Amino acid sequence: MLDMSKSGAKHYSKFGKSSERKNMSRIGKQEIIIPEGVKASLNGAIFSVVGSKGILTKNFRDDIVITITGKVINLNIKRNDKFSKSLWGTYASHIKNMIQGVETPYQKKLILEGVGFKSEVKGKTLNFALGFSHPVIVPIPEGITATAEKNNITITGVDKELVGSFTASLRALKKPEPYKGKGIRYEGEIIRRKQGKKTV
Repeated sequence: MLDMSKSGAKHYSKFGKSSERKNMSRIGKQEIIIPEGVKASLNGAIFSVVGSKGILTKNFRDDIVITITGKVINLNIKRNDKFSKSLWGTYASHIKNMIQGVETPYQKKLILEGVGFKSEVKGKTLNFALGFSHPVIVPIPEGITATAEKNNITITGVDKELVGSFTASLRALKKPEPYKGKGIRYEGEIIRRKQGKKTV
């Protein structure tokens, strides 16, 4: 017998029997519209997107069937298993990010705080003075544009994953410390401060 008490009925109406639930990806089922000025193509396992701001390509597994019809992209699973379903929404998100990136590049900002701390762009490198005995020189990856003005560092690129990973690697060079907040932090990031030792 089902527990049809008030709480049990509420739970049942929301979730249903476990055997009746369909683990379908709501993101994966949605059609992806290709905007004007953007071209998408599929060559074997290589999915490519070309836009006014650049070109992106990604290699997708064949567990997901990608169909391009005119200006519409549809994704479907080959097999009704857990792994394929997990890829379904992930691949749909990747494609949406690629399309958005070649239209409007992604951007992340970092703020460098600390007396004597400096950052500047020299050619294809970001040069930092972070209080170490030596300067820290970081190569800027292909596809990334970096600017540094008054210790405000801006990272821009069409590839969302690359922008995010490169920005995170810069922050890791000198994570903000909790007492004075010195270090590299994301714009808008709130650093939880600790109280220093009090002198009697």
